Amino acid sequence: MGVGVPDVLNKGNGSGGTEEPGGVTKTKIMLVDDEPDINAALKVVLTRAGFSVDTFEDPTVALENLKPRMYDLVILDLKMPIMDGFELYHEIKKIDKDMKICFLTASELFFEKLREKKYATLDKNLFIRKPIPNADLLEKINTILHRDSSANVQE
Repeated sequence: MGVGVPDVLNKGNGSGGTEEPGGVTKTKIMLVDDEPDINAALKVVLTRAGFSVDTFEDPTVALENLKPRMYDLVILDLKMPIMDGFELYHEIKKIDKDMKICFLTASELFFEKLREKKYATLDKNLFIRKPIPNADLLEKINTILHRDSSANVQE
């Protein structure tokens, strides 16, 4: 788990980051996964890398707490009992159409079925397969954060 800390701090990017001493804004991430152990482990990794992280196990509670431009990135588990990650994605986009969102999945079959049926236009690079080495996770998140938010959907 010895992961170097990437350059995740930025000067006020106009999004939902958290203000730190000295005027630096910490990148803010919402993580929604129904498994408490996954949330806890990912929060530790992301916090150590310099991110500010809010975790939710219930997608409806996450949705209730979401406001436009509140987060720089939302990470959603695909397979959740109350609302799957694609449904939550759709609801989040109603609140903030520019929100950057990526997905976690442990089930390749579930992911492919849902993606092909409902969300074929989503960029495949927005999907993170669990388990993933910490360094790869951080690299993928930093790549997504530095992309144009319109890259979420391929036209």
